[in-house]
Amino acid sequence: MFSTASNSRIFSRRSIHGRIAHEIGQQILHGDLAPGEVLPSETALGEEFGVSRTVLREAIKVLAAKGMVESRPKVGTRVRERDHWNMLDPDVLSWSLASHEAESYAAGVTEMRHILEPAGAALAAERATAAQIRRIRTAYEAMAAAGADLEQSIPHDLRFHQAILEATGNAFLASMGHMIESALAFSFQISARARDNPAYSLPLHKAVLERIEARDSRGAQAAMLRLLENARGEIERILDGGRHDPATKPPPRRARAGRL
Repeated sequence: MFSTASNSRIFSRRSIHGRIAHEIGQQILHGDLAPGEVLPSETALGEEFGVSRTVLREAIKVLAAKGMVESRPKVGTRVRERDHWNMLDPDVLSWSLASHEAESYAAGVTEMRHILEPAGAALAAERATAAQIRRIRTAYEAMAAAGADLEQSIPHDLRFHQAILEATGNAFLASMGHMIESALAFSFQISARARDNPAYSLPLHKAVLERIEARDSRGAQAAMLRLLENARGEIERILDGGRHDPATKPPPRRARAGRL
């Protein structure tokens, strides 16, 4: 299992009810609370977490806003199917990437990036201002300076890709880069650690930068595709190994009693 990079956009643990929402969210992602299952009673949860019913109700509101649970009269609070979750919510992403299915989530993120980033690189080549191109280059040069230091490299790698989406001139694409921040950082960790050296991808990043600087839309798109194909290959290699690793199996579910 890989850890996620720190993410200042994750907000739910700043309050007591946020901490409880985090704990319950983790239980849902780990499979302790399955889709369709009704949460334990307020009394049981209050004893488990040592908090009041008011705090619990606020925590449930947080999870409901993320699409993870729904409350109905005479039924209780039930875990919703994954299709209803807001997967772009910073907390849901963070919890997902800390679960036993983290590598599979990374594969899904990679697929989304194949749809999003090549087109973003093409638009950046057409529309980026001089200042935006400088920011992309600055991020690349910081990656190069970090060398094989993974912890130092990842924030600059993240900034490189975000700066490209910002340079598209499309506010929705720019926002997307920040919304999936933790997922991007996690996928960078997997692909870099597959080779134990994040610097191996520097030439691929440089090619993207140079095509954007040259205002070569098609070249920038092709260079980004090559970069993402390389990352996907590394992630698939990790996944193939994990399928045969007993350590990747989900933990047994805990018995839960009571209804909320």
